Amino acid sequence: MRNILMVIEKQIKDTFKNKTILIQFILFPAMTLIMENAITMKDMPELFFTRLFSVMYIGMAPLTSTAAIISEEKERNTLRVLMMANVKPVQYLIGVGVYVWSICMIGACVMATGLPGEKVPAYLAVMAVGFVISIIAGACIGIWSKNQMAATSLVMPVMMILSFLPMIAIFNGSVEKISKIFYTKQIMDLMDGIILKETAGIGRFGLSVIVINSALLIVFFLLAYRKKGLE
Repeated sequence: MRNILMVIEKQIKDTFKNKTILIQFILFPAMTLIMENAITMKDMPELFFTRLFSVMYIGMAPLTSTAAIISEEKERNTLRVLMMANVKPVQYLIGVGVYVWSICMIGACVMATGLPGEKVPAYLAVMAVGFVISIIAGACIGIWSKNQMAATSLVMPVMMILSFLPMIAIFNGSVEKISKIFYTKQIMDLMDGIILKETAGIGRFGLSVIVINSALLIVFFLLAYRKKGLE
């Protein structure tokens, strides 16, 4: 536990030095507050921007941040120093994951300020699950990549698919059919249904997609860790 807390403390200090990662955590909560309070249009769905930016937040911030943190420290050989300090790879990964998840949950709490009070717990629970899945995806990319540039080239198309497909699916039926196989689209439907409209947004298919996506990412993570490790 002491080693994990040490990793978390280190990441907090590094985040304030790395403005790119810091912006990832702040951008969507800030945009949600601004857009929800500044823009009102006729026939616009209730809490439209909260629903939209929440899914984009899940698909971007934890994914890119986790991949960037791991790949950057591999490139700078920081991990070797940590290993020499008796920090085990599993402890390091847990520390990074807990840190990214906690920061993202703080952002989710900010985004939840516009929701009715009784909807906040369900909203945060859904966000928490989405963050965990995206953190695993980011860890896969970070571990597999040789350096930060390679991680960026891999994370960009994944981020575009997870973040923008659900948004485009609102306006395009063909894209909606494709996006249904990704967990971010199902999470968006879950928010729209259970949290915002008080009706079930997904059924067995949606839950199956989330579970299968999670299982596949865990398998990819184990394969990447077994082949690459934390070099």
